[in-house]
Amino acid sequence: MSLSSYTDISKSRDYPPVQPLLTTYPKTLMGDRKRSFKAEWYKIHPWLEYSRILDKSVFESGFNNWKKATYKEGGFRIHARSECHKQAMVAWKDYETAVKNNRTLLNVLNKEHDKQIKDNREYMKTIAEVLLLTATQNIAQRGHDESAESDNRGNFIAILETIAKHDKTLKKRLHSIHNAKYTSKAIQNEVLSCLADMVRTKIIEVFSIMADETQDIKKKKQISLVLRYYYSGAIHESFLHFESADQVNAAGLTEKIIHMLESHGLEYRDNLVGQSYDGASVMSGKHAGVQARIKDVAKHAFYIHCSAHCLHLVLVDTVKERSGSHVHKKWLAVQREMFEGAPRELQRLSDTRWACRYISLRNTLDRLPSIKRVLQEVVEEHNGDRSVEAQGLLAQLDLKFIVHLVTLCKIFGEARLLSDILQFSGHCVLSTTGGRRVDASKGGFCSYFFYPVIDQMLSQLSRRFSNQNCNIMNGIQALNPKSDAFLKEDVLFSLGRMYSSTIEDLGHEIHQFRRILDRKIQCIYSVSSTVELASFMEPYSEVFFELFKLCEISVAIPISTASCERSFSTLKLVKTHLRSTMADERVSNLGVLSIESKRANELNLDEFVDLFARNHKNRRIQLL
Repeated sequence: MSLSSYTDISKSRDYPPVQPLLTTYPKTLMGDRKRSFKAEWYKIHPWLEYSRILDKSVFESGFNNWKKATYKEGGFRIHARSECHKQAMVAWKDYETAVKNNRTLLNVLNKEHDKQIKDNREYMKTIAEVLLLTATQNIAQRGHDESAESDNRGNFIAILETIAKHDKTLKKRLHSIHNAKYTSKAIQNEVLSCLADMVRTKIIEVFSIMADETQDIKKKKQISLVLRYYYSGAIHESFLHFESADQVNAAGLTEKIIHMLESHGLEYRDNLVGQSYDGASVMSGKHAGVQARIKDVAKHAFYIHCSAHCLHLVLVDTVKERSGSHVHKKWLAVQREMFEGAPRELQRLSDTRWACRYISLRNTLDRLPSIKRVLQEVVEEHNGDRSVEAQGLLAQLDLKFIVHLVTLCKIFGEARLLSDILQFSGHCVLSTTGGRRVDASKGGFCSYFFYPVIDQMLSQLSRRFSNQNCNIMNGIQALNPKSDAFLKEDVLFSLGRMYSSTIEDLGHEIHQFRRILDRKIQCIYSVSSTVELASFMEPYSEVFFELFKLCEISVAIPISTASCERSFSTLKLVKTHLRSTMADERVSNLGVLSIESKRANELNLDEFVDLFARNHKNRRIQLL
């Protein structure tokens, strides 16, 4: 059997000689004494191997004549002087040197490779930072002509060039690599898409949607979709997407909204707990509107008419029904037109935000003596139609008019405060329901001018805010620590049935949670709102699963679509006359980064590079 067949010796030149260190080696009788292999021979002959199986030193056919092992003319020394041994040693040392050099070269190459990846990642982060800057500041990125010969290559290239003046590495990259600069419009779109996706990506267990539509600069219908949800101890309203609407009927709008939810991986069938739109029939239709169609596929998506819009309609109807109020509207409009162009103009009447008319009423009331003097001067000018209009306005300026003005100013002042509350994204629906009920006794309002307006407003409030959704509000009120109905089982059971809670588990959780909360309150721990209640319960969400889910739902229920309307302002800044040909996806991504600028500026750019590297195909620079 050849030596190579034994398993306890070196198998190739990649392995060092096998040199086992034993306490004792097997002894063999040689002459008059027993002799054995000695471990000290390893130091004299580093190439020496020993096989325990054979009890031999491994060279040639094997050697175990331990008596002659150290002879000058025999044993290990005679083998070490042989030609075959010298050739084998030269080959072995050459191989070791080659391997060592190759490993050194590999280490150098690896270090160079790591440095190149690091430089590439820093370059991509710089590109992302510039695009983030332009997006959050609503600055155009691209120029009409971005070629090297162009005098104006756009803000994105210009900012990169400015940074490159102070960054030699960036300057070298921009001016030396002609096929991997990563500044093209396609790369910009990919980078913006990754950044927007990172802003959108949050763990949302239950959420509501708010949608509204507007026209962009090219008269194209755009749907704005906003999500409302509870996350990390606070209420969030986050802009999700702009989507162009080719069809503005209920079926087309429903398809667009569902497509937006699906494209962002949101589980709407079970997790969508509310939807809020304006009162247009195409959105709010009970049987064939958008809300009804979405309710068919998302059984918990109860419709909430935008409360701010309801308040607007209350004010509109109040003014229309009361003739004196209607006269005030016309009087304010005419006198505003008369003073138009003057160094100090009066506040314009808003046709869409009636709660803001308080400013017009307040300004008119504060400046009434001055307005009267000016009108008298205009009458004395005898300047044709202008003087006639001024005389007509003066004729209406009597005591009855002034009392009406004071009355409307007080009412619209309260309405404006309520309107601001309804439009604030941080409020939950409970903060707006506690004061909804009004005492039936209106003796304090019984005056000749005040009573009719108040009576009309109460009638409109009752008609527009008394609907089936008040049942949801009453259930949610039981999660308000300041409510008399706090943690009442029958009320919470009713709410739980609407959202498919397990009623038996919910009953046990209410009983146990009430005891825990009482102990915490005794330890000077106060809970004063539903958001604070949800934050307190969040660490125990697995224990109180059903109750915590109802808390999340209660703060996710939408109040108004004001966040959608705020996104329209951003749309006007993003898609301007000079940027009117921008593609819809880019508009949406820029809108997300602009509206959610705080989150965008907190993004981890290393995570962005990882995401971009995974998404980007056929890349010419290595990032991972």
